[in-house]
Amino acid sequence: SARVSVSDSARVSSGPWLSLSLLFRIALCTKKMPSAVARPEIVKKRTKKFGRHHGGRFLRMGLSWRRPRGIDSRVRRRYRGAPKTPKIGYGSDNKTKHLDPAGFYRFLVKNKEELEVLLMHNRQFAAEIAHSVGAKARKEIVERAAQLNIKVTNGAARLRKEENE
Repeated sequence: SARVSVSDSARVSSGPWLSLSLLFRIALCTKKMPSAVARPEIVKKRTKKFGRHHGGRFLRMGLSWRRPRGIDSRVRRRYRGAPKTPKIGYGSDNKTKHLDPAGFYRFLVKNKEELEVLLMHNRQFAAEIAHSVGAKARKEIVERAAQLNIKVTNGAARLRKEENE
């Protein structure tokens, strides 16, 4: 394990001569995945989904939002007590729009060469591997991202146990 004990930290502060193994152990302890740049708190004006009017009443109608277009529709005419409809005012703050809960913007990656773009922006963007990438290339992307200290949002997808040879 790569833990630094109290006696190791006392040795670090006591003298200018440090063994290379101790420096290496300290470096292992301090190396972490990148954390996002400090940002304002993400506040959603509405977290409940907008449902289709009468979507739960009939099986033939889905629950996903469709704009009511009937001539007498109380939802379209925005009567009091009728379900709410999506409006521009429910939009997210521009400072926190498209941020994931960890504070990263997502960047779609299709091969390991595209990770180089994120090299200087690893605290602002996180890589997200495209769904069309196979298991072999996905493994290469995850390994390269670990070398470049880039967070991968779906790095554990499609991993299978290595066969014993």
